[in-house]
Amino acid sequence: MAVDELDARLIRLLDEEPRVGVMEASRRLGVARGTVQARLDRLKADGVVRGFGPQLDPEALGYPVTAFATLEIAQGRGRDVRAHLATVPELLEMHTVTGNGDMLCRIVARSNLDLQHVIDRLIDFDGIVRTSTMIAMENPIPLRVVQLAEAAASSRVSG
Repeated sequence: MAVDELDARLIRLLDEEPRVGVMEASRRLGVARGTVQARLDRLKADGVVRGFGPQLDPEALGYPVTAFATLEIAQGRGRDVRAHLATVPELLEMHTVTGNGDMLCRIVARSNLDLQHVIDRLIDFDGIVRTSTMIAMENPIPLRVVQLAEAAASSRVSG
């Protein structure tokens, strides 16, 4: 998927103002409404833009504690563990990884005590051999991907 400078500008605008309409986006970007719509359709079809839903803040929902748990999984139990983890609402995301564990999970909790209960639910499964948890103290650079689109567009121009 090639992202050009206009795509990057459109992605930046949508990131800053997710509720901006196609007509307003076209006005601000200085291009035709059809161009914006076609770009959006292509970005969605190519999987660059996955959705336009609200971005929720776990802290504002009452979950101010964020932690990362590394899980070591019993051989051949990955699929079962994934199904189990999917039942825990405080698990925000899970990645399979290399290194000292097999899965890295980002979890949230209402308090440190609640975190213990969340971890207990995570590891209360026969396929999980060991876990290691780290509590996040602050998040000075939250998840960001707009910069990737801008870097991809600028490397396309200069490359």
